[in-house]
Amino acid sequence: MAEPLDDYIDAVSKALALPLEEAWRPAVRANLEVSLRFGRLVDEFALPDETEPAPVFTA
Repeated sequence: MAEPLDDYIDAVSKALALPLEEAWRPAVRANLEVSLRFGRLVDEFALPDETEPAPVFTA
């Protein structure tokens, strides 16, 4: 049985008309797992309700 992440990879590659060779699948999956892990960290970071985005970013 396919994992949900594998189903997602198949659906996205089909929707974007991107060829996906089977040899690439482990690397694509690993990259997506890391991206999702980082996304969860950002999503779990609590911000006060009064927090607003910065209007200008400078370095």
